[in-house]
Amino acid sequence: MPLTMPPSIPASCYDLLPASLASELQTNWQRYQDQADSDQFEQLQELPEAFWQQLSRCWSGSLFVVEQCLNRPELLPDLLPDLERSYDEGEYARRLEQILASAETENELHRCLRQFRHREMSRIIWRDLNRLAEMEQTTADLSALADACIDQALNWLYRWACDKWGTPHSRAREGQPAQPQQMVVIGMGKLGAGELNLSSDIDLIFAFPEMGETEGARRCLDNASFFNKLGQKLIQALDQQTADGFVFRVDMRLRPYGQSGILVPNFAAMEEYYQDQGRDWERYAMIKARVVAGDQQAGAQLMADLRPFVYRKYLDYSAFESLREMKAMINREVRRKQLHGNVKLGPGGIREVEFVAQAFQLIRGGRDSRLQQRELKTILSLLPDAVGMPEQAADELYQAYRMLRNAEHAIQAVQDRQTQELPTEELEQIRIAFSMGFERWEDFIAELEQQRAKVRHHFAEVIAPVDDSDDDESNDDSWALLWKGELDETSAVAEFSAQGFEQPEQAQKLLDNLRSNRKVLALQSIGRERLDRVMPLLLQAVAGQPQPTQTLERTLQLIDSVLRRSAYLVLLWENPGALAQLVKLCSASPWFAEQLAKQPILLDELIDVTSLYAPPNKEQLQQELRQQLLRIPEEDVEQLMEALRYFKHAHVLRVAAAEISGALPLMKVSDYLTYIAEVVLEGALDIAWRILTDKHGLPQQSAGVPCERDFIVVGYGKVGGLELSYGSDLDLVFIHDGALNQHTDGNKPIDNQVFFTRLGQKIIHILNTFTTSGQLYEVDMRLRPSGNSGMLVSSLKAFRDYQLSEAWTWEHQALVRARVVAGSPTLQQRFEAVRAEVLSRQRELPKLRTEVIDMRRKMREHLGSSQSDDTDSAVFHLKQDSGGIVDIEFMVQYLALAYSEQQPALIEYTDNIRILEAAERLERLSVEDAELLREAYKTYRSVGHSRALQEQSSLVDDQQLGELRAKVAGIWKQLMDA
Repeated sequence: MPLTMPPSIPASCYDLLPASLASELQTNWQRYQDQADSDQFEQLQELPEAFWQQLSRCWSGSLFVVEQCLNRPELLPDLLPDLERSYDEGEYARRLEQILASAETENELHRCLRQFRHREMSRIIWRDLNRLAEMEQTTADLSALADACIDQALNWLYRWACDKWGTPHSRAREGQPAQPQQMVVIGMGKLGAGELNLSSDIDLIFAFPEMGETEGARRCLDNASFFNKLGQKLIQALDQQTADGFVFRVDMRLRPYGQSGILVPNFAAMEEYYQDQGRDWERYAMIKARVVAGDQQAGAQLMADLRPFVYRKYLDYSAFESLREMKAMINREVRRKQLHGNVKLGPGGIREVEFVAQAFQLIRGGRDSRLQQRELKTILSLLPDAVGMPEQAADELYQAYRMLRNAEHAIQAVQDRQTQELPTEELEQIRIAFSMGFERWEDFIAELEQQRAKVRHHFAEVIAPVDDSDDDESNDDSWALLWKGELDETSAVAEFSAQGFEQPEQAQKLLDNLRSNRKVLALQSIGRERLDRVMPLLLQAVAGQPQPTQTLERTLQLIDSVLRRSAYLVLLWENPGALAQLVKLCSASPWFAEQLAKQPILLDELIDVTSLYAPPNKEQLQQELRQQLLRIPEEDVEQLMEALRYFKHAHVLRVAAAEISGALPLMKVSDYLTYIAEVVLEGALDIAWRILTDKHGLPQQSAGVPCERDFIVVGYGKVGGLELSYGSDLDLVFIHDGALNQHTDGNKPIDNQVFFTRLGQKIIHILNTFTTSGQLYEVDMRLRPSGNSGMLVSSLKAFRDYQLSEAWTWEHQALVRARVVAGSPTLQQRFEAVRAEVLSRQRELPKLRTEVIDMRRKMREHLGSSQSDDTDSAVFHLKQDSGGIVDIEFMVQYLALAYSEQQPALIEYTDNIRILEAAERLERLSVEDAELLREAYKTYRSVGHSRALQEQSSLVDDQQLGELRAKVAGIWKQLMDA
């Protein structure tokens, strides 16, 4: 049989290359021809020119692949079936498992691993340099290859170790026998994120579930010793340099206590370390942590237990400071080692893109579970929606990142070396430019620098140091001297006076009290440093307010509340705009200051001034809450309740800010506060319904026919009348329309009435319960049929029967303001029909007038200003005194009950303003009287809102609204005493 002649690379392929690379390729192909045999040549015959073009590009870009083909000539034809296709999921692992099945010794294990790695690396480089795989596919392939090598090596070594020392088991406990134990391998960094580069080392952490000892061998070991030996063997299998090379360089320095720590700690030790001693850079590293080998189920539990260390529930702006310090350390290393040409660590490099993404993950990931992901591409795509980053900025960062990663791969593909340095030799520059698709090195560098400039710009926008320069440095110094107590008392008081503080002695006392506060004295150095940074800025901002001393007292409430969570101080330092808004709003309202002191997590709402002063409409509120709740597992009721609370508190804060600034009129304020309550009620109902139906199934309308969600929440009083204020409770009534003789269809069936009662109880629990974030709303259920002695949830029929035959007139008055605020739209329509039927009944007007007047008299006697202990002087109670809010409400309710039989428009709406408009239109009130009552009502409520924000009662000076009161009282006398 004649020998097969070696194939030649077509001349057209050489024409595609720069001259120096063409000459090198010719030499290397000749070397391959010298090494290969006829069998290999035969497999390379009659291949299309596209193959030779790919070979030319790959061999010109990667001397590593050339050397692999020269060392094992059979590699090139062996790769042919796999070069132009992507591997299926798990294919690396299946291939390697099959190869390792024949390995009987550690040496054979090492050789098989290394040969497998070199083959697959050659394939990956070939596909990358020929752009048969995009950058994302390359990094995913490299990560999958590493996963397979780690996991299959661990499986082989675990079986070997168990044969030698026995199988590790947990300790037996009462009722729980000992369980076999396997090691967990956590991949960190780029491996954890599935973004490994061509010549990266792999950062690993080993752990095992719990203490115990091995079973099944003559010589038993405790679990710690077993897994320590197993971990050492795994590192050797992957990292040790042999005649066949290495698999992956292994770096174990990210484990607890670093190089001085135990190689394989147990889960309890891991959790204790991160809880008690975990540092900021370890949080940063843990973002990308992923279980890559070993016991996946146990590993998933460990990662869940460590998540609170990584992602804080509050907004953690200290991440900016930590990342900035890390970047500064890297910059010093760059300068020391002259790494400016490093595409990873240099200015505008890969690390800066990663820092931008991970900064927001650390800051907001605890609150926004979407950001608890590892892949940089995914995180960058979320930032416009999650943190308001401009889409163009996110796009530019990722496009720059892609080019930087491609450049990194081109550099590393040359010799399979762990470097990110741009070459300085001419031939290597030509090689990199060619691999990157550029004819000239200068063109490549120009494009690379343009991309790096964009990264530097966006990095500076997000993480660059806050500019602490100020034209008035002496002024800054004076505030620092005041805060640190470096002025004697006389000088300090004089300085406060000179800065415009209306009570300089009190201002000095406030600072003295804070400095001597036990919490301040107990601060660790980093907390004290943060406080020292913020206080001069705070004092300067306070000095610009109309009453600086009063403002200082209010803002120091917040400072005191966050001393043990100094990340909030960093938020103010990092966001001068937020500090300015804080001071401005606290100056305007002690209520605002108190809310922030109770819920400092709401400080984040001050950052975006646009959203702060422009509350969303109801549809936007519904969408926002829906998105927030969707990010939380349905079974995590505690987190769902916390999400509801943050949503409510944040939006109420926005409304208050808008009202204080004058951006929202009174009616809009009440509308927004009511919308917030309605959306929260919808969310609470959804959560409660899901909990009950998961446990008991759906209530049945008839046998085998589940009823729709036949349940409504009816709002009375202020929420029913769309007149909610900041501290308002919710007057609610629950109604269902399920079949009374049926039960639920779940595994634990209960009677329908019991189901709906428990549903109501669960809603009240969600709203009323005090959590770490406070209470949603205080719920008052006394307006339900028969009051506190009645059933918590009535059927619609029972509600109707009660209203028609047993309800008092004051209950019908309350029904005027009742409307459905959450629940079934179809049941809402049936309720509205019942409401109309009850309210529009024919009534004896003299009797109705007498009952309304009697009820009003009782309320005035019990709740009016005569019952107040707040003052000795003559005062007017905005709500309860003659001529006040309740007089107007009672007149409106009287008109609705008296005349809606003939004029149903009087009960079409539930708010007083629109009922007054209807009464005017229907000539039940004169134009003048209706207008006066509307203006009086709005004026009273406006004064009430303002006093609520100032934490003042509803009592005002008797003369303040005297003329308006007299006119309202006159209309009352005319209408009710006629």
